[in-house]
This record gives sequence, structure tokens and C-alpha cells, in this order.
Amino acid sequence: MQIPYKAILFDLGGVLIDIDYQATEQAFVKLGVQDFSARYTQFAQEDLFDLFETGQISPQHFINKLLPITTPGTTPNQVYAAWNEMLGFFPPDKIQFLMNLCKELPIFMLSNTNSIHWELVIQRWKKSSEIPLDEVFDQIFLSHEIKQRKPHPSTFEWVLEQMKMSPDEVLFIDDSPQHVEGAIKAGLNAVLYEPGIALASYFS
Repeated sequence: MQIPYKAILFDLGGVLIDIDYQATEQAFVKLGVQDFSARYTQFAQEDLFDLFETGQISPQHFINKLLPITTPGTTPNQVYAAWNEMLGFFPPDKIQFLMNLCKELPIFMLSNTNSIHWELVIQRWKKSSEIPLDEVFDQIFLSHEIKQRKPHPSTFEWVLEQMKMSPDEVLFIDDSPQHVEGAIKAGLNAVLYEPGIALASYFS
């Protein structure tokens, strides 16, 4: 496989692991939050979610902020579970593709994620692969750890500095158009991933 880049930078949710935003929305509706879609979507979200995604508030603080908008009597565990409903699994074909790709060139991950979701992501990966996730990727950049998030061009510029690569050497793949736009503004080659399309098709 001839790849005209020196490294690939992957998004996580929706590209590598299946994700269903509506599943979490429906879970919160069941908990009495009728306007959850106005608070959080793939494309926009309230400050509370930004703060959690950039590691500025703890999981406990995040859950405690959501509890008052749910039906009285809702437990923290129910909110925790509802928040995780969106996360699916790693498709076997994508895992195999990553295993093969990482032997050819460095691969990296940049994800807007939070500590609650990341814990479940690791669990799901371990069920699907014997090789640890951090051994497949050269580096993994998580918004809640690096304290910054997509789509800000400055985030991509900082990540490129850590990768020690110039923008034109890297291909970025994400399923959110605003993130692809941010990457392009930072000078990266970027493509919008469409659900259901084989990852290999982006390299053929």
C-alpha cells in the first residue's frame, strides 16, 4: 500500500470505534432530560461538556452538574451509564487495518474525549485485541489530558509539535466537518470520514 504521507492522525469516536450520539440522548430523555439534544450533539455543546472534555472538571463534578436536570431520584450511576450509552465497539476490520497500518508508518490519535468515556474505550479495546492500544499508536492525544480540543487550529499545531512533523506530512481523518475544517486551517491534509466506509478506501 503506497501512502503519500509520513504519518496518519486519527479521530477516535465515529472513525475507529462505533458511536451513537442518539443512544445517549435517548438515555437522558428516559431520565427526564427532554432538551438533551440542545445541550450536546456531535457538532455543538454547552460549556459544561467543553470543561469536562478539556479536563477542567472532575467526573464527579460533571455527573453532579447533570443530576439536577434529571428526574428526582435519579442516581449518579444512572447518569454515568446514560453518558456512556453512545459508545459502541471497535469493528474487527478496523482493528486489523490499524494493526497492519502501524507496521508501515507512525499512526497517532487525537480525540475530544473525557475520562469517563476513555475508561470504557480501553475496556472495549481490551476485549477486541491482545495488543494494548498505546502499543498500536505512536502517541495518543486526549483532550481531557492535553487540556485543549478540536476544532481549534492551535490544538492541531500543538499536536504536530509533539509529533515532530510538519502539517503537509500528516493525513488527518475525522467524522466531524468542523474538526476537518480546523485541521485544514492548521495546514494538515484532512478528510471527512463517512460511517460505513472501509478505512482502507481512504488510502487507495
